[in-house]
Amino acid sequence: MQKEMDVAKRAKVIEWLKTEVVDQVSRLFKALWEGSTTRVTDSLSSLIVSGYILGRRLGISYSDLDENIMEKLKKHKQEGHQLEDWYHDISALEDHIRKR
Repeated sequence: MQKEMDVAKRAKVIEWLKTEVVDQVSRLFKALWEGSTTRVTDSLSSLIVSGYILGRRLGISYSDLDENIMEKLKKHKQEGHQLEDWYHDISALEDHIRKR
């Protein structure tokens, strides 16, 4: 019985985190529409936090997620992503993460 309750609780938490991600995307879009830098920053940071915690609840460690992000950035650079070509955003983010 206890194991069933634990599984149900974990499933409920995952569903709740999924709604948090959607809610933060909605808040981000509203903040962009309103032009509020403070609210955009708050929504983006909440979205990132929710993504990390959702990953953890799904069995992905924070370090594995960080490694995957770095791999994705390297791949984007190698493939000539437009944001890298135009603004060097990919390199800037890669440098920022590496220096943390």
